[in-house]
Amino acid sequence: MRPIAFFNLCDILSMNNLLQSSKSVDIREQVVIFLHIIGHNVRFRVIGSRYYRSIQTVHHYFRVVLRAILKLYRLVIRLPDESTPSEIRNNPRFYPYFKDCIGALDGTHIRASVPLSMQGRFRSRKGGTTQNVLAAITFDLKFAYVLAGWEGSAHDSRILSDALSRPRGLRIPEGKYYLADAGYGIRIGCITPYRGVRYHLKEFGAEEPENAKELFNLRHSSLRITVERVFGILKKRFRVLDTATMKRLKR
Repeated sequence: MRPIAFFNLCDILSMNNLLQSSKSVDIREQVVIFLHIIGHNVRFRVIGSRYYRSIQTVHHYFRVVLRAILKLYRLVIRLPDESTPSEIRNNPRFYPYFKDCIGALDGTHIRASVPLSMQGRFRSRKGGTTQNVLAAITFDLKFAYVLAGWEGSAHDSRILSDALSRPRGLRIPEGKYYLADAGYGIRIGCITPYRGVRYHLKEFGAEEPENAKELFNLRHSSLRITVERVFGILKKRFRVLDTATMKRLKR
C-alpha cells in the first residue's frame, strides 16, 4: 500500500468515527498492525515483538480495526448497474452473445480456525479446515457480492441457493445472469458451460472449436476466468487468506 493510500484510509476511519486513538496506541499504529497481519500472514506473537506490544494488545486492536473496516461498506460499496459491461460491449468475441451477462461467480476456500468438534464439517476435499466463500465478480475486477462462513465440505450449488434465498442476499436483475461453472447446476440467473465438451483454453491448444457448443464453452471460459483472476489477486495481496501459505508454514 502506498503511503498516501494508508494515510487516506486512516483519515476516513477517523472522520467517520469508526476508529479512535487510545492513550497508548494511535490510529495509524492500529491500522499498521492490522494491515501487517492480513497482508503478510504474520502471527500475533511476531507482531507483538516487532511493535513492542503484548499479544493481548495486538489481538484487541486487530479486532477493533477489523470491525471498523467492515463498517466501511456503507461508504465504499456501489452496486453495479444493469447495462452491458464495456468488457463485453467493446469485444466482438462476446457481443452481442453475452450482452445480458453482468459478471461471473465462483467459490474459493479460505482457511478457517474452528473447534475440534467442528473440524469434520469444515474439512475440504483437499485437506485442511476451510470455509467455502462464494463471490460474484464484475468484469472490471470488482466484488458485487460475497457470502462467507459456509463449511469447506459444502457443495457450491447449496451455497448459491442460500445466497439467493437470503433477504439481503445475492440479487440478479430480471433478464440478466452470471457465468458459473458446471458445479452450480442449471438455474435462472446463471449460465453454465455444456457438460462433456471441451472448456478450458488449454484443452483446445492450437485447435479451433469444432462446433457451436465448443465455441460457446471457449468464450464462456474466457469470460469466467475473471473471477479466478480476482481470487488470485486477493490472496496475493492478503496472504492471510492463502491456504497454501498456511500449509507451508505448518510444514
